[in-house]
Order: sequence, then C-alpha cells, then structure tokens
Amino acid sequence: MGRHSIKAPAKKPGRALILSIIAAVAVVGIVASGVFLWVGGYFSPLFAAADAGCAESERLVIVADPSIAPALDSIAEGFDAASAESGSCATTAVTAQDSADTAAILATGGLEADAWVPESSVWLDRTAATAASLGQSAPEFEAGEPVATTPVVFAAPATKATEIASEPVAWSRVLGGTLPTVLPDPEASAASLAGLLALRGHSSPDDPRQFAGAMIELGKSIPASTSAAFGSVAAARQAAVVLTSEAQVAAYNLDAPAETLVAAYPADGTVLIDYPFVRLPGRSGADRGAADASADVVESSASNRAELLRAFEAAVHDAAATLSEYGFRAGDGTGTVDVAGLSAEAPAATAALDGAAQLEILRAWGVLTLRSRMLAVIDVSGSMEEPAENGLRRIDIFQQAAVGAMQKFSGEVELGVWVFSTARNGDLDYEDLSPIAPLADAAHTQEIAGIIQSLPARLGGATGLYDTTLAAVQRVRESFDPDKVNSVLLITDGKNEDENGIDLDTLLAELAKLDDPSKPVPVIMIGFGPDTDLAAMQRIAEVTKGAAYSASKPEDLSTVLVDALSQRTCRPNCG
Repeated sequence: MGRHSIKAPAKKPGRALILSIIAAVAVVGIVASGVFLWVGGYFSPLFAAADAGCAESERLVIVADPSIAPALDSIAEGFDAASAESGSCATTAVTAQDSADTAAILATGGLEADAWVPESSVWLDRTAATAASLGQSAPEFEAGEPVATTPVVFAAPATKATEIASEPVAWSRVLGGTLPTVLPDPEASAASLAGLLALRGHSSPDDPRQFAGAMIELGKSIPASTSAAFGSVAAARQAAVVLTSEAQVAAYNLDAPAETLVAAYPADGTVLIDYPFVRLPGRSGADRGAADASADVVESSASNRAELLRAFEAAVHDAAATLSEYGFRAGDGTGTVDVAGLSAEAPAATAALDGAAQLEILRAWGVLTLRSRMLAVIDVSGSMEEPAENGLRRIDIFQQAAVGAMQKFSGEVELGVWVFSTARNGDLDYEDLSPIAPLADAAHTQEIAGIIQSLPARLGGATGLYDTTLAAVQRVRESFDPDKVNSVLLITDGKNEDENGIDLDTLLAELAKLDDPSKPVPVIMIGFGPDTDLAAMQRIAEVTKGAAYSASKPEDLSTVLVDALSQRTCRPNCG
C-alpha cells in the first residue's frame, strides 16, 4: 500500500476498491523476468508479475489544497490497494499545500507534481496572471472536470446561530452593515474571493460605492487564516459570521471542536467553488532513477504514469461517497452530505463563478486594503463656520464625515493630522497636531478623535492652501515608509487666499522637483462647498499623481471619501 503525506481525520470514510478502473490500465514496461499479463486484449509487459507483488511501483504525486487533501488521501489509499492487487502497482502521494503557494510555484515553473487539485478554478487564472506579471509564459496544464464543489456560506458558532438568524442571513445585510462579517484574506482564500463576487452581484448597479464601502469595512480586520477567523467569532461577544465554504466548515467540525460551527446559507443565493483536477506536464522522473535508465525505460515509465494518473482521476470522480463524508458536493453541485452543521441537501447556485470578474475584484481588494501611511490636512479657515444647505456649519458636517472615515480605517493604517489657515502657527499656515502613527495605538486614535472634536474652536484666518500642500508633501517624504502607501489627504472648502505665500505655478514647480518614482507621495484633494478651486486642485493632483475630488454638497463628503480610497489605481484620471 502506498505511503501518504497526510492523515485523514478520525472519522475515516469507507474505501471502495476500484479494480475495474485499474484493470483497464495498460501498463507498458520491460523487466528481466519477461513476465507478461493479458491486459485490455493484448499482451503487456509489467515491471513485476502480479503473483510476485509490487517489488517496484509507479509513484504519483498529487498536490491538493488542504481543504480537500484529506479526502483525496483516503481515496488514494483505496486506489493504491486496488493497484497492488491488480499488479499495476501505484504509490500515490497526496501533498497538502495552500493553493496560493502552489499557484506561485507553478507560475515560476518549479512544481514537481503530476496533478494539482486547487480550491477553485480561479487559481488557474491567477497562476497565468502571476506568470505574465513576471514576464514569463503561462505554465502548461490541462484542467479536467471538477471532482467536487462546495457552496459559499456564512459560518457561525452554534450557540449564536439563533441570534444571527433572527433575520434572514443575506448578502444584503452585509452590504447594509447589519451582519457583522469576518472575511479571510481573498488573496489566499478562494471562498472569500467567490463570496466577494456574490456580494458584488447583490450590490446596487447604480451605486458602485456600495460595494467599495462594504469591501473597505470587511478589510478593516483581516484574520491570518480561515482557522483564525473561526476562532475569532467563537471568542467574540458580538454575534458574527465568517464568510467561508461548506467544506471549510465540515473540516472544522470533523476535527471535534469544543463548539461546532453552523453553516448559514445566504437567503438571496450563493455561488459554488469548484475543485478541478489539473494534469501537469509531469515530473523529471528522478525519483525512479530515470537519469541512469535507458530512453525506452524512461518513455515507458512516463506512459505508465500517465495511464495511472487518468485512472486515479477517474477514481476520484467515482468516489462521491468518500467526498461526501468530508463535506463535499459532486462536481456538478449536486449530492447530499452528512456532516454536523451543514444542510444535507445542496443549495442552488444563483451566479456563475466568473474567473475574470474575480480577478477584477481581487485587484480592487488589493487597492482598498493597501496599508496606508497618510497625513490628513484639514482646512480650519473662517469660512468653515458658514452654514451649508442643510443648516449645519461646514465644520459640523466635516466632523461627521471624519468620524465615519475613522471607522473605515483598519488598525494597520498610520495617520497624522495637521490643520491649516493663514498665520496659523507664527508665519506658518499649518499646525502639526498629531504625528503619523498607527491607529492600532488606542492612545493615538483617541488623540485624533479629540482633535476632530476640537476643530470648531480652532476656526479662523484665510485659506493658506499652497504653502501647506508643499510642506505636507515634504513632511511625508522625509519619513517615507517603502512598505506602505504614503500620501497626503487634504480637505478644504475654499481656494488659496495667502497673498504672502507661494503661487500655484511655484507650487507645481516645487512639487515636480520633489517627484521621485521610487518614493511617490500622491496628494488626494477633496474640496466641498461652492467656493473650492477645483481647477487648481486638479493640477496639484496631476503633478503628484494623486486625485482631486469635489463634493458639490458638503454632506456628500463621506461618499467622496469612499471614492478617494477605492480609485487609487486610476489616478490621476479618475472619472
């Protein structure tokens, strides 16, 4: 019997021998004994006679996502046992490896395996995209039909399931912020990425900010893994769910945890993740000493391995009962499962698993969750005292928007605060109130909240826009962090009014001198109210490769901020 790289869970599924498949394998080999068996209607030489056992065996290497590797390992044991009885002698090694790691290795051409079973066919698209980004040609592989599927679900601790289900569990609740949701990193989790695809499908087509805002909220706290996400909701006081897959819930529950998880199926539909069987070009054959063998032996070994690989793929497709015991549905999405916490019957998928759309979402996710280092520069000139259309002062509306913005930032963000108006700090138009530091520091976050509350008491003077912009860029560049997105976020309700400061042309020239592609510091300018100089803001944004936004009504500031965060990749030409 073959050796396997992982052990299945304690609940061991039954193994069905697949003699009919193995018997159909035509094995070609040359041995000194010259013993032949009748296979498929003709004589075929074998490496060893059936009655002599398996002195030598053909080794198959299968790399599989950890979510399905235990099930494949169990199937491989039965497959190898059947091959030993038939004399075809296979040793199938199943290696559990995260799909993200396998994709990266395959993209660089270094994967020594016969087949790969990733968590979702989207990893094939991502492998090709990674290879292209490295300037390499797309790797060769042949993707077969999915051997299994699993639907995207929301997972909750059993003790909190009733509370969560007091309302229908639906994507609309995630979009509306009424269902606290933990999202494992979509960079590593196909379930998370497919879940974002479903979430986008239920967002308003007329308001792209709704989906962007939801992603910002989900990205505030990204757990290290799906297991970490499960642990966080189990320990949290507030009832929350994890966006995951049935298979992940099954794997967790089969491990006999202290508290099981319950899968909640979205009332407004879900998507299915597929597990394709991907045949790779093959290994070098070094494990069989092929380097010292004749060309005929090497060729026959490769042919034999290819036949056994096809037989193993067929065996996996036929092992629906085993896959079901591990919580997987059939390749077409049908079938029942009998695992604690899961619905026996399969939910209907309401959307296709669009690979291109998922890659597009992944790029947007990467933009929104870039770890930022930002200096916020706030206009406190006297005009901020003026009322807006709704009767509130401009500064009051800004305070509301600023509090909302603070809630959107994750603890990974570093933020500092300046305020500005003419002669604010001696001859300077700006005042440094809080250094750039992580929001994970509770004291720093509290300090910034206090500054926001104190803004009405700081009003006065005219708008010293140009001197302040130049000084802010210089400050961020002086302490540039290459591991973060360094930027200046400047909010104003007016135009430059400092007659003693630099003019626009001088500012643009100085910013051009400071420009360093290896240390970019984009200026993101947000103007609100009827008095902003949008033309000047756009020129400043262009020279710094930033962006300029205008909120025609001050109360639109929160919406504009989402745009500013979600359109980083389009700068400086955001629509």
